[in-house]
Amino acid sequence: MFRKILMTAAAVAVMTGTAFAGEYPEREVLGVVMWGAGGATDTVARAVNPAAQEALGKPIIVLNKSGGAGAISVAFVNAAPSDGYTILYGAENPQLHPVMGVSKLDYSSFYPVNILGRGVAVIAVPSGSKYKTMADLLADIKANPGKVKMGSTGPGGLPSTIAALVKNAVAFDVTAIPFGGEGPGLTAMLGGEVDFMPSGISAAAEHVKAGKMRVLAVVNPAPVATLPGVPAITDAIPQMAKFLPWGPFYGVFVKGDTPDNVKAKLVAAFDTAAKSKAFTTLMANRGNVVMNISGDEAKTFLKKWQQVTVWALQDTGAAKVSPEKLGIPRP
Repeated sequence: MFRKILMTAAAVAVMTGTAFAGEYPEREVLGVVMWGAGGATDTVARAVNPAAQEALGKPIIVLNKSGGAGAISVAFVNAAPSDGYTILYGAENPQLHPVMGVSKLDYSSFYPVNILGRGVAVIAVPSGSKYKTMADLLADIKANPGKVKMGSTGPGGLPSTIAALVKNAVAFDVTAIPFGGEGPGLTAMLGGEVDFMPSGISAAAEHVKAGKMRVLAVVNPAPVATLPGVPAITDAIPQMAKFLPWGPFYGVFVKGDTPDNVKAKLVAAFDTAAKSKAFTTLMANRGNVVMNISGDEAKTFLKKWQQVTVWALQDTGAAKVSPEKLGIPRP
């Protein structure tokens, strides 16, 4: 009799848990942005957030939690319960953390709710810079190794990765100065703290429109409509062609062991949000490409992106840990 009671109680508990899980979300969700306010990831997150929370039916509270090239926010979300109430608004950085010795966590530990889109990177300088072309910058770097200062977001960040790709093609000995995100880094560059900075086009767009900043090249095999007249980086560095197209990406992630029904709710909400006029307009205005992929398709994209990038870092000597040791094969 006692065993029968226990079995009945267990069944009720399972049914109750399933019912509760089916009611997700019952309260607000925390959306953790891995970079500081004003950067590209923050801009994308705040653009998609209103439509996502409307589709989800509960508020998504945005929290900026920068540090460690994104590792702080990744660890924060990873330490939270696997219930869908803590999501990560992330960029590409965690895919590089293991090879850069920053963290053992990458997106293989998470479920990609939505890879919202990808951006085009640029090489930016202040509008008053002595560098008028990418060739000018490269010539100065070659003539003064280690003396030209580059804005960075730390090892594994977008600027350091682009620097590794460039270094794999030409002489590129610069001094990297880290900041807490692309936004703070670009602001520091305008203040004269660094000479140039690679960044996502979306983070630099408003500064360029305001006339405060000039783009020397787009890190793309061809010019982009968002920046008419700006040459592709392959004009100055033809050897870069083998790495392109390449660029930052932006996505929404939850822990990998989050219940399937919760994942499904989030996937549906962000699929709707990624199609919203406000979001698609912002992405187009900032030169980003809307992707709106999830699940297996997103996992395939993440794996390929990681392979290309970490082996570029390894080939330039920038990787701290060999991709081979981590089981990441060459693409």
